[in-house]
Amino acid sequence: MTAILCALGGYLAGSIPFALLVSRAMGLPDPRTYGSGNIGATNVLRSGSRRAALLTVVGDAGKGWVAVLAAIALGVAPALVALTGFCAFLGHVFPVWLRLHGGKGVATAAGVLIAFDWRVGVAAIVAWLLIAVATRYSSLAAVVAAFAAPLAAWLILGIGPFFHATVAMALLLLLRHRANIAKLLRGEEGRIGEKKAAPAPPPA
Repeated sequence: MTAILCALGGYLAGSIPFALLVSRAMGLPDPRTYGSGNIGATNVLRSGSRRAALLTVVGDAGKGWVAVLAAIALGVAPALVALTGFCAFLGHVFPVWLRLHGGKGVATAAGVLIAFDWRVGVAAIVAWLLIAVATRYSSLAAVVAAFAAPLAAWLILGIGPFFHATVAMALLLLLRHRANIAKLLRGEEGRIGEKKAAPAPPPA
């Protein structure tokens, strides 16, 4: 029962769509109606509001961080803490409130990793920042961070539940970026801050 509660709590926390909440609060368009259609900070930045994008990053990372810290505060076993973090990541990628049409999960994964161990989180974030600044490709930065995070978790924490959860998040993150990877290989991927044509409207 404890495992179910941890998994459900993490998932529901991760399902909170901060991109939509921030956009509505600031009077901005629904992020699903422009750019990539993704409910993530990179796409929210295409609205022209850096503040909205920053608030989205903070919210998405914060929900993963808080979910894991709540599990730690409850004194559950490390395996359940790791499960809570992974389910928070799943909640962002497949949110119940949006018919499972969520984001890529980069910021939420970062929040989860910081709560697992700040050193692992910082390693992943630094990897993302280095590539993002050098290339302005958010997707490429996410792919590199997805490889860096499990390596950092292994070196810092060893093989265990946190490492396994990190690997699971990295694999799913890579799967969520498979279309972006294909665009990168074709030279068609958009850069950070670059506006794109609007996608088809989201499901009602």
